[in-house]
Amino acid sequence: MSRRTSLIVLFVLVALSLAASYGVRYGLMEDARWVGLCSDEAGRWECQLRSGLGYLIHFRVIAIAALVTSVVAFFVPRCLGWWLAALALVIGIPALVLYSASLAVFAVVIAGLRLVRR
Repeated sequence: MSRRTSLIVLFVLVALSLAASYGVRYGLMEDARWVGLCSDEAGRWECQLRSGLGYLIHFRVIAIAALVTSVVAFFVPRCLGWWLAALALVIGIPALVLYSASLAVFAVVIAGLRLVRR
């Protein structure tokens, strides 16, 4: 795959990740309708998804995964390191949007530095 095609694919993945993250944040996590519904019917699959995502956010699993992936990508040479950095960026963007910015910002910066390195 050429470098230009890789950059286009990366841009599309980051844009989709950003849009999906904001959709989950404002459509599921902060919507008052889901808060009321999940307090009454906690057994619904949407409420279980919301609860599980809340645990992932609370324990910073998404941010730590992005940080570990970006640090590994920084030391892996050539194309594999670039794709790992792209994966870290795609994981790090939702971590930034979903309340884990303290760790995710480092992951996004490290991944971005690896992406611009030849």
